[in-house]
Amino acid sequence: MNYYNPQTPPPFRGGDTAVREQANSIMKRVYVRMFAGLLISAFCALGVATTPAAYFLFANKFIYYGMFIAMLAMAFIIPARITRMSTSTCLLLFCLFSALMGTSLAPIFIVYRLGTIVYTFFIAAGTFGAMSVYGYFTKSDLTKFGTYLIMALIGLIILSIVNIFFASNGLDWVISIVGLLIFVGLTAFDTQQVKRLAAANLEPAMADKLATMGALNLYLDFINLFLYLLRIFGGRD
Repeated sequence: MNYYNPQTPPPFRGGDTAVREQANSIMKRVYVRMFAGLLISAFCALGVATTPAAYFLFANKFIYYGMFIAMLAMAFIIPARITRMSTSTCLLLFCLFSALMGTSLAPIFIVYRLGTIVYTFFIAAGTFGAMSVYGYFTKSDLTKFGTYLIMALIGLIILSIVNIFFASNGLDWVISIVGLLIFVGLTAFDTQQVKRLAAANLEPAMADKLATMGALNLYLDFINLFLYLLRIFGGRD
């Protein structure tokens, strides 16, 4: 999801060697930080799921929903205040967000078999990698496509809330398929957006913040890809 959305990003000047090197340098940091965030989430999820604290944590609705409220607030507050944050604060908040996300995902180790989680993770990684590569190298402008995807995502969120009350298995299946397709597209869109912003003439501090925000966007794309695939492939214990 494209939470970091300042002004319209400048066109990527692929022929400019200096600009291309700058963009590549920032994109490397984006992927490294995204991978670090996934590792933090994985260790937190597995750590919580394998301790007695898991049952206390998820039996307490105030704590469980409090984590979601905190993550939602961070997802919108961090981009809004990015220009006033230090680079270290921005990175620290991303790590904290990853830890909270991992903690909230601990129940999947109770609900799903480990084998299902592992092969779904690799399918998600392959899908994410293919779409991110496409978004990075494509010459097509995905801006309009991304706008439609974000509108579709808003509709999907509303539909998901409605299905909480109806609890329809058929509708849940449709939501999973549509959600998967949306985040497949958003992965390519967000990659291109981050690359274009990285091609701007950014000062070092802002370039580092962009790397963190880009990592957050792609991290969220991957997590949602993984969760929708997990719902589709199922394998519940």
